[in-house]
Amino acid sequence: MPELPEVETVRRGLLPVLEGATIRTAVARRANLRFPIPNDFTKRLEGNRITGLRRRSKYILIDCEDRLVVIVHLGMSGRVTIYKGTEPDTIGKHDHISLITENGDHILYTDPRRFGLWTFTTADAVETHPLLINIGPEPLGNSFNSNVLKTAFSGKKSPIKAALLDQRSVAGLGNIYVCEALWRAGIHPEKQAGHLTSAEIEALVPIIRDVLTKAIEAGGSSLKDYTQANGELGYFQHSFQAYDREGTKCYKEGCGGTIMRIIQSNRSTFYCPTCQH
Repeated sequence: MPELPEVETVRRGLLPVLEGATIRTAVARRANLRFPIPNDFTKRLEGNRITGLRRRSKYILIDCEDRLVVIVHLGMSGRVTIYKGTEPDTIGKHDHISLITENGDHILYTDPRRFGLWTFTTADAVETHPLLINIGPEPLGNSFNSNVLKTAFSGKKSPIKAALLDQRSVAGLGNIYVCEALWRAGIHPEKQAGHLTSAEIEALVPIIRDVLTKAIEAGGSSLKDYTQANGELGYFQHSFQAYDREGTKCYKEGCGGTIMRIIQSNRSTFYCPTCQH
């Protein structure tokens, strides 16, 4: 599933094409994805002007001139492709949504597994929308700091891996980048969140920021279905230090350990048992 860096990369790719553009054509080729697509999808979007694109956790928020907000989630296999000044040669059975601007740019949403979503809310209601209301602070924003994490982890018996994946603690973190951050911080993924020391939490915050920033700069990680909005692959997967490296030597200088894989909450966790405590 695309995580924060992948979603942010898609948002940035869409920004120069959609921001300020008026939608000439809006087509939904099926009635539902994960949730029903709004019945007035075409009516509300055609002729509407896009004023901005934001990201909240793993959601893209498309702000419209009439204060409509389109909430987009890529799900497990969703991807957005931009056809600048042209249209795709063909529309496949998994190409579910098209937006065409008055400039002639075609934005195509493809989702073979249909776990993504496109839904509507308003500018006044977006912060209290059921999909967004319980999401924690953005890890790249000013509201994310060690005090926030200390409060979130206080008394928690769940593993630190699970605590960081909990969107109520911090927004947008997923399996890949939690594995990478914990490896860099030298924290064992099974350690109870409530047992982390103040020093460990203070070290973890800038590490999380750095991992996410580098992943965004690399265009995210292309695993299975994910591509950038321009059709190119992300390449952060070539920089993995822990994730998907089971059985290989730990890269940490002087460690000498071997990366292992365990299952936590039905997800693979990659870590070094020698240098992560």
